[in-house]
Amino acid sequence: MSTTRSAAVLASGTANAAKLFVAALAFTSAYVGFSAYSNASSATEPTRTVTLSAQEVPITEEMAAPAEAGRIAVSALAGSGCATSYVARTVVVNTDPAQGVHYSWRLARWSPADNSWRTYLVKHEGFAGATRTVEWRPVISRNPGWYRVELAVGGTGTVKSDRLQVSC
Repeated sequence: MSTTRSAAVLASGTANAAKLFVAALAFTSAYVGFSAYSNASSATEPTRTVTLSAQEVPITEEMAAPAEAGRIAVSALAGSGCATSYVARTVVVNTDPAQGVHYSWRLARWSPADNSWRTYLVKHEGFAGATRTVEWRPVISRNPGWYRVELAVGGTGTVKSDRLQVSC
């Protein structure tokens, strides 16, 4: 081999070695930098103290008397302002369990003008089976007066609740 050729091979080998060294140095720097970044971002955050508290809240529904056939129990639910919800409960007995039974709720308002109960709200329902405890939740809003709840069950007559007074 000639000296010139040996020098060229040596020079190109040194250049390749230098390139490899620079590449290895860049890779090592990137790895160390990424590792430091990863460790810095996984540092724990300062501890924050959270205080939880519980407050006793009274039950808003006054439970109606136990539901029983032939009687409508009505109770008021806590309302906001003059919008008051009521819950009416009773037991409906189906005289023919092989057939479904239809029933309708009626909220009636006393009319002093003609001394009669006038329909204020109505809801129709039904079920299949022998007996069922049913309930209805009418809402009376800003209409003071005397009211009562009535339940008519498939042609067997009407059951009426005691009257209740709404004051606002």
